[in-house]
Amino acid sequence: MPNNTSYSLPKDSKAWQQAVDSIASLLPSDTNLHDFDALQSLPVFALIVVLPTKISTLDIHQYVQSWVDEQPNWHLVTVAEDSDASFVNISVSDIEPTAKNAQRLPFTQSQVFRYLLVPVTDTLMHPAKKTAAAHIIDDQLTARLRHDLAEEYKNTRSADSADNVDVVDCHILSVGHMLRTHKLACFDMDSTLIEQEVIVELAKTAGIGDKVAAITESAMRGEIDFDESFAQRVALLKNIPTDVLDNICNHLTISPGARTTISALKTLGYHTVLVSGGFTYFARYIAEQLGIDEVHANFLDIEEGKVTGHVQLPIVNGAKKAAIVEHTAERLGIDMSQVVCIGDGANDLPMMAIADLGVAYHAKPIVQARADSAINVTGLEGTLYALGYPALAPAE
Repeated sequence: MPNNTSYSLPKDSKAWQQAVDSIASLLPSDTNLHDFDALQSLPVFALIVVLPTKISTLDIHQYVQSWVDEQPNWHLVTVAEDSDASFVNISVSDIEPTAKNAQRLPFTQSQVFRYLLVPVTDTLMHPAKKTAAAHIIDDQLTARLRHDLAEEYKNTRSADSADNVDVVDCHILSVGHMLRTHKLACFDMDSTLIEQEVIVELAKTAGIGDKVAAITESAMRGEIDFDESFAQRVALLKNIPTDVLDNICNHLTISPGARTTISALKTLGYHTVLVSGGFTYFARYIAEQLGIDEVHANFLDIEEGKVTGHVQLPIVNGAKKAAIVEHTAERLGIDMSQVVCIGDGANDLPMMAIADLGVAYHAKPIVQARADSAINVTGLEGTLYALGYPALAPAE
């Protein structure tokens, strides 16, 4: 039977606002500390460092402070835990134990360290320059932490184990992301909510894996666009029976942390959406498994129990994904500044670009480079950390 497990997460935490209030003397005298637009014009960054608990013996703060000490233009302010925060319990029904996933936790046990990076001089910064500065800080600090942690781990453990700690997530975001209340979370499906690419699984089952891969590669080289490549791949799926589709559904693997993340977001009042360039046949199944509120994907045309190979327009490509997100927010009366989008592929970039926070999940380098934040060391619950929440903990 599935295991019901509860975890706790602070509700309506004031920790970030308290940290901003504490740096008032470092900011221009006329700054309204509760005005998001005013804070956006300042180069004040939220710094969130996430590591697995397997290196919990190491004091991450000393490494972060050491890097900041070498930067003459920045102050480091620790974001304290809320001593008076109220907590909500997140009930997570874990996946059915099997030989493949019997030891899997609903999320990766992690440490989360939260800071503000504040400029020494009270200066304004153009948004484009601020984004560039965030990426530079991210690259420098991540590289430094990887090096220092690996060296320390060699000294405290064994040299053979050092490679296990060479990945750390550093989220460098405008402090406004931490202060704003978000209400809508939109997720890609393939390689995000699930670990597979469904069309690849379909191709393997039909014995056309090489043909589908060749079309995909052609699209990646820019020889054909996404819509044409999608139509060609779907045509190759003609005559696959629905019992094969059902078998694939039953073998799809929910990504680590997905159940925890969706449960947490819904507990916090978010509307959740699955928006996929895949197929509704599978997307609806995954949404039901996770309790996601609504689904948008491509309709898989089926007649007499078999896939027809025909494509129904419009195809859910990158531009369509962004339009769906925008229309969903408008329908719900939610401002785009309250939207979070999570995905792994290039066709997720348009929706991530129009959201307040775009999160790349175990994505290709080009996607990580253009996203606001990138998750590499945790499961999908890293989304919660990128939103500024502290580490999840088992509820008492």
